[in-house]
Amino acid sequence: MAAVLAAGEQVVLSHRSAAALWGLDAERSTMIDATVRGRTRRTHAGIAIHSGTTLTAEDVTVRDGIPCTALPRTLLDLAAIVDRRTLQRTIGRAEELRLFDLTAIEKLLARSRGQRGARRLKAILAAHTGPTFTRSEAEERFLAVVETHGLPQPEVNAWIPLEEGNGYRPDFLWRDAHLIVEIDGRTHHARRAAFAHDRQRDRRLALAGFETRRYAASEVFESPDRVAREVRAFLTRVPR
Repeated sequence: MAAVLAAGEQVVLSHRSAAALWGLDAERSTMIDATVRGRTRRTHAGIAIHSGTTLTAEDVTVRDGIPCTALPRTLLDLAAIVDRRTLQRTIGRAEELRLFDLTAIEKLLARSRGQRGARRLKAILAAHTGPTFTRSEAEERFLAVVETHGLPQPEVNAWIPLEEGNGYRPDFLWRDAHLIVEIDGRTHHARRAAFAHDRQRDRRLALAGFETRRYAASEVFESPDRVAREVRAFLTRVPR
């Protein structure tokens, strides 16, 4: 925040620094990255100040009280300054944290043709093969299934605190039943990247007494009756 304030007006944290704020494993730098809306020649010790001639209101947000680039713009900015493998790892981390929104990134790329990093980011996204549903679509569909079949209403993206101040926000939580349902709307490529993280998370939650059940988004859309029957059975047999 000090760097953003020191860099002047209309400045947001960006590039590697924004990636760190989002919790992504991008390259580290001794400099703090910040972007000014429009063209600039500003300089400040310890701060790499970038011109943001294409930065729009849609590209900025606030995280932990600090103005920064939105995740799609952060990935685009990173694509211009890091190597392909680093960018792939960063996208994988965004998937693990459930921050990745392919629709939003594609929308940004559509208005960023010719911009540095756009070609590299687009090429990596091409590895996300096959049709998929966004997280929001799958979650809304699952909630509709819950209501239609008269299941108890779950908490949505509720915080579960664990030891040492850590915790998770599962997609759906029946706290009294200690049951979690996760909806996987990711492609085959993305699932591979998040496989180990998801299993580690499930084990930690199991130690805290929570049972996790995972469904592909396609199951929720194509087999809602079966999903509802199974969830009802899980709610019935999980100790309360």
